[in-house]
Amino acid sequence: MIWVLVAIVIWALGWWINIRLSNSARSDETLVRVAIPVIFGLTVVIVWEMLVHGFDVNPVILPAPSSIIERLGTEGPRLWADFKQTILKGAVSGYVIGGGAALAVAVLADRSDFLTRGILPVGSFMAALPIVGTAPIFVKWLGSDWESKAAVVAVMVFFPILVNTVAGLRDTSSMQRDLMRTYGAGYWPTLFKLRLPAAMPFMFNGLKIATTLALIGAIVAEFFGSPTVGMGFRISTSFGQLALDMVWAEIVVAAIAGSAFYGAMTLIEKRVTFWHPSQR
Repeated sequence: MIWVLVAIVIWALGWWINIRLSNSARSDETLVRVAIPVIFGLTVVIVWEMLVHGFDVNPVILPAPSSIIERLGTEGPRLWADFKQTILKGAVSGYVIGGGAALAVAVLADRSDFLTRGILPVGSFMAALPIVGTAPIFVKWLGSDWESKAAVVAVMVFFPILVNTVAGLRDTSSMQRDLMRTYGAGYWPTLFKLRLPAAMPFMFNGLKIATTLALIGAIVAEFFGSPTVGMGFRISTSFGQLALDMVWAEIVVAAIAGSAFYGAMTLIEKRVTFWHPSQR
């Protein structure tokens, strides 16, 4: 019972501190904006630890954060090997391939109404394909190594990047395009000097959405065939062995990688679209 009471006190204390920071005059400072989610996260982890011990929860059902942290320390080399196989090879490769293909197809579609009307419905159809159906097919075609996972990721990220890029290329006004014509600019100068810069906020929306899809696609695809390494493979085998602390360790690594991937794309967006009102 004492553990539960301590958990309640810690939760109330964390809640009170965050409210004070949110309502303070320095709430817009970078340090305070970072401290608020950090305090919230630490509060959740501490309360989780207290409740697991307080209710004597079976580690097969829910391991304590301390057990997960211990796994992260003792299984570091194995987790790193899984990270390289799933994230660096499968997710990043598929993200680059799918994103590059989507940008190229968006420019082609922009040149032709026929392609626009034909490609977008096909892209919508591809986006609706369930990963549990496409992953085994790509594993059969390309083998169980990272290449098949990259193909699954490429298909998953293709449509959101394509749709956002096409919408961005159409965002310029007729007055802006007429002004470029008065300067004697053809299609390609207009594309690179006016329409692509104007489309950047839309493109980065698609790229940021695709970061999470890439990780999900790479991990789930490994459930349908992979070498004896990879985050999806490790989650599947560890769950079968009832090693839930290892499963949670892989989840933590995936969450950190996904947050870093999204954050990196956000930083690039701020550098590239510094002129846009949304970045001011």
